[in-house]
Amino acid sequence: MSTLMVLGAIVYAVLAILLFIRFIEGPTAADRMLAVDMIDGLACLMLVFYSIYTQRAIYLDIAIVTALLGFISTVFVARYLERRM
Repeated sequence: MSTLMVLGAIVYAVLAILLFIRFIEGPTAADRMLAVDMIDGLACLMLVFYSIYTQRAIYLDIAIVTALLGFISTVFVARYLERRM
């Protein structure tokens, strides 16, 4: 089970790196916001897996707060971009 968790963490880390590259090179602000939103989703998923691995529920609370803040920031940036266009 722990080998599978390590392999999953490596895969998610590689995905986060690729999304970070997309954030840096994104041609539009919408592309950059999508990359940040996906990185936030991956961070929440990694927190959930870490919570399962350590069997501590506090990380689930942190994942919920992180997901909520990511959603709110996405809505605010989308409204800003909509007004700007």
